Amino acid sequence: MSSISPVDELSQAIVRIMDERKPQNVKQLIAFVKEQLPLSEEKILSAVLKLQSQGKIKLDNSVLPASPKSTLWYWTTIAIATITVAIVFTVPENFYPWSYLRNALGIIFVLWLPGYTFIKALFPTQVSTKASTETLDNIERIALSLGMSIALVPIIGLLLNYTPWGISLTPIVLSLLALTLVFATAAVIREHQIKKRREKLARYQV
Repeated sequence: MSSISPVDELSQAIVRIMDERKPQNVKQLIAFVKEQLPLSEEKILSAVLKLQSQGKIKLDNSVLPASPKSTLWYWTTIAIATITVAIVFTVPENFYPWSYLRNALGIIFVLWLPGYTFIKALFPTQVSTKASTETLDNIERIALSLGMSIALVPIIGLLLNYTPWGISLTPIVLSLLALTLVFATAAVIREHQIKKRREKLARYQV
């Protein structure tokens, strides 16, 4: 009794879907295949490109226009974090009215940026979580960012308490700055990787 290997099963599924369901593009083709086989997009795309190279299916290699994903959030985050640190170290607490700006930026720096960049690193894109495990909508992102900041800041303080620097203004500010920069950089790298993967999917139209 012969058995069909997973690779052959995937190839047969792709060819059958191409013939029967006539997908409009590769993303739709992959979605149809995932309905039948619990495989990753990368594995299905690899099989699709292999079948194309073998001449078993025909794809139009025209590059579809892709909307570039802006990294404005990244540079805005870096700018706010850097300006906040500079103001905290240069503007005294009783230097009015600049102290109001110092306090406002300090609140954003402590209660928003650490959690926002951490959640951004985990969920780089901004569409509904129903579409992908790597996505999150705006309302969920805001709530989780605030909650995660409230959770991260005490942990930083607890860790600093066991260091020679202790819990004081300078080590806390510099630690939060480093944490924000690391998470933001990780987030923008993941965002770039997802963008490249989606562009690769969009590069082929059935």
